[in-house]
This record gives sequence, structure tokens and C-alpha cells, in this order.
Amino acid sequence: MEKITFAPARMVNEYVYCPRLAYLEWVQGEWESSSDTVEGKQAHRRVDKKETRLPPSDENSDDTVIHSRSVTLSSEQLGAIAKLDLVEAEGSRATPVDYKRGKRPHVARGAYDPERVQLCLQGMLLEEHGYSCTGGVLYYAASKERVQIAFDVELRELTISSIHGLRDMAAKGEMPPPLSDSPKCPRCSLVGICLPDEVNYFNQAEEKPRPLFVARDEALPVYVQAYRASVRKKGEVMNISVGDEKVVEARLGETSMLVLQGNVYLTTPCMHELLRRQIPVCWQSYGGWFLGYSVSTGHNNVELRTAQYQASFDTDTCLRLARWFVQGKILNCRTMLRRNWRGDEKPVELLYNLKRDADKAAKISSMEQLLGIEGAAAGRYFANFQHLLKQENGKLNFKFNKRNRRPPADPVNAMLSYSYALLVRTWTVTLALVGFDPFRGFYHQIRHGRPSLALDVMESFRPLVADSCVIQAINNGEVTVDGFVTSAGSCAMKEKTRKKLIAAFERRLSQEITHPIFGYRVSYRRLLELQARLLSRFLLGDIEKYPEFTTR
Repeated sequence: MEKITFAPARMVNEYVYCPRLAYLEWVQGEWESSSDTVEGKQAHRRVDKKETRLPPSDENSDDTVIHSRSVTLSSEQLGAIAKLDLVEAEGSRATPVDYKRGKRPHVARGAYDPERVQLCLQGMLLEEHGYSCTGGVLYYAASKERVQIAFDVELRELTISSIHGLRDMAAKGEMPPPLSDSPKCPRCSLVGICLPDEVNYFNQAEEKPRPLFVARDEALPVYVQAYRASVRKKGEVMNISVGDEKVVEARLGETSMLVLQGNVYLTTPCMHELLRRQIPVCWQSYGGWFLGYSVSTGHNNVELRTAQYQASFDTDTCLRLARWFVQGKILNCRTMLRRNWRGDEKPVELLYNLKRDADKAAKISSMEQLLGIEGAAAGRYFANFQHLLKQENGKLNFKFNKRNRRPPADPVNAMLSYSYALLVRTWTVTLALVGFDPFRGFYHQIRHGRPSLALDVMESFRPLVADSCVIQAINNGEVTVDGFVTSAGSCAMKEKTRKKLIAAFERRLSQEITHPIFGYRVSYRRLLELQARLLSRFLLGDIEKYPEFTTR
């Protein structure tokens, strides 16, 4: 016999409020905190402290008074489960009390339908367990008011239909479309995951999306690369020491990622706290090779990974995505040459040829042809890369003839390789946090230990982020030719040069731009997540095309 899956009362609330929100949270396991959710958690501090037992109704005498907190009840008949904040009972008559943040809304029925349905479901669960329940109470913490809600026939029917609607939606596995121009969206904690305006814009060609996604995040990565450094937790900060000497401290609340390069020691208590806070830890070799990352239990959006795996075995879908990836890369390489060209004569023919390569990439019919076009475009781009570097007294301090790697032969190639490694790491973690498997790609072949999907989606960002930070570090004088070590045909960065390049890379990720499609301001750091979310929307069927990012 198949085990029943109970619909949580909170998800029934969300379903009445917005079916798509309920689907994202319950079926796909998405969650994002907001000021509203934090306030709600604070409002429940007292009732969630200790769970107490609710005795069976037949054990109570008529004058028995009960106050039970954090009571969990379920019903197979209703197919639902709920955690009741407070149950006030006298004999066999019970009243559920549900705590809400904020002030009491002055509406006709005392409260909005999502809250009324959730409370009614709690009352119906009490009835399933033998209690008599004709109404409940919503307690609003901000205004300290109790609002009486009667469980009439209309509300009970709405509750039953909502439970069935939520369960049917989950069983079908079809995510509802987003709300259109709804006032609910701006305050929703999942607006950056749902992308309602962005999805509607692609599907209905409506007005430009409202700037809902671009909430500013002040948290930044923390890099530790000193030999035999250690990272320890003390209160709300991480203490970073070398030997017995404390060098610096970083606030946990202001840390988005911890990057450990080389022989660095991380204490277990600090690791536990990072896992609890969903802060990833990235491990790199001393030379910058990305070894892996540590996260908590990982994202539980199985539906997205299933769609990813299915698409990865479909040759037509792989080819479509690969064309978009390569076309975006070529167009952004063209933009970099056009913007940063140093010289009196503009490279008209070069720009024309790259535009032609991009147009060809959008029309080819095989991966082999696409690889040839990408290689030809990359050859044109790197053959002229030296024209983007600053000259002093008519001479180039950093000479660059061609792109090579493993090992890089000159300082520019060394910096490009390291910047690409940083970008791969950043994309790998971003994809994992969104819910993807970073190692199952569409364009890059599957190889053991290679994050193929990260390599796919980073194609269009190579010139805009990695190449750009190298160009800026050279042209701004942040790095000099004496900051490198050359031996046996191999070139490596000294520690100070590596630190400066990391700073240039993170500065580039924090730079804000105007999105060419949506029109709002967004940093490159946020843009990576936005692109990952749009890829998920494509794979899950929300939009018909993955909108590759190309800048003007």
C-alpha cells in the first residue's frame, strides 16, 4: 500500500496565496529568507520553544482546561498535517490559535483567505482527533490582537478544495504559471527564484520587468591562501591566523563564500557553522586548481536535476543550448575588442568576421561544426588580444602572441588561466546552490571530475568577467612583469600578483550593469545566479528559449 504524503498546512496557505509559490517550496524545495520570514520566525519564538502533548478528548473532563503549544496533528482522511502554535481547550471543545507577524488586517472577514484556510485546517484536524471545534483565533504579534474566525460551511469547503488542489498540483508535477503584474510579487521571498516578470516578459512580450530580482547582497567571498593559515570560529566572526599570530577576522554574516587555497586549516566548529549558514567552502590547490567545494546537504530540487539529465540526453536540446552558449561567447568577445581596442584604426574587418561567426553559430546543425566555428572565432580574438593591452613609450610591457595553457608560457596566459579557474569555481558553486548538477553539461563532453555545465554557462562570461579583470589589472598598473616567475617554459604568478588578480576579479563581479533585456541594474555576481535561474526556467518549460547574456 502506497504511503500517503501529507500536505502541510503552511503549504496549503501558500497555495491559496499563490499556487506557483507553493509548488516551488513544496515540490522543488526552494527557500529564501526575507525580512517577512525572519519576522515570522521571531513571532513564533515562544510557541516553538517546547512541544507539549495534547491529550485525547475522551480523557478530559468538562472542566479540564488545556494550553498545549507546538502540537503536531495529521489526518489520512484529510491528507494533511499541521503544527499548531497553540491549542486552547476546555473539556472536549478546542480552539486553535495561530500566531502571525504584523498587524491585524482590517478586512471584511477579519483576515485574508490564506490565513483563514490554514486556521480552518487546524480546526478540522482537531475534529479528526475527537475535539469539537467551531472556530479559531489568529493572533497578530505586532498589534497584539486576537481575531476570531468562524469555521462556517463556506470556509470548510474552501479548505478542502485547497488541500485537494495542492495535492493534485504536486502529483501532476506541472508548475503553475507566474502571477501577472501582481502586487504580491515584490514582497515574496522567492521572487528571485520564481522570476514572474521575467518569465511573463519572454512569454507575453509585456513591458520590461520590475526590478524585483536585484536586492543588494553585501556578503562577499573570503580568500585564505597564506601557507599554513588557520580559520577558526569565535562568536559571529572567523579568526584567520598564520602560525600563532591572528592576521584578520571576517564576520560570518558578511561572508558569501570561504575560499581556501593551498595548505590551510579549517576547524570543525567553524565548518559546522558555515554549513548551518549555507555558506559554501571552496578548496583550491596552491596553484589555484579548483579541487571541490563543501556545502550542507545540497539542494533538494530533484525535479530540476531530472529535467537537466533528460535534456542532456536529447541531442536537439543539447545542440540548441550549445549554439546559444557559443554565440553569446563570440558576441561578447566582439564587444570586448570594440570597447577596449587601443589604436587609431578600428578593427572593422575583425568585428565583421566575428559577427559572421556568431551568425553561423546560431544556424549550424552539428556539434562538430560548432566546435570549428568556436575555434576559429577564438583564434581571431586571441590573435588580437594584445591590442587591448596598454603600451608604455610605444612598447608592450606584457607581450601576448597566442593563447596557451597547461602550463601557461607567459604572464598574460598565466593570469587568463587563473581567472578562468576562478570563474569555473564561481559558476560551479552558483549552479549547485540553484539546484543543478554542475558536472552534467550540454556542450562540453562529460569527463570525470570536470564541471561540464559550469564550463557551458561560463562561455559568454569568459570575456566579460575573466578577460576583463586581466585587462584592467594590466592597464591600471595593478600587476607588473616582475610579479611572475618563469621556469622551464612555464610562467606562474607570485603571491602578491595572485592577490591583486583575485581583487580585480571580485571587483568585476561586484560591478553593476544595466541588463540589456530587463532594463534594471544588476551586478555580475547577481547576474550569474539570474542566468542559472533562467536556465532552470527553460529546462522546466517556463520559457521557450534560454536568453544568453550579451552586452552592448
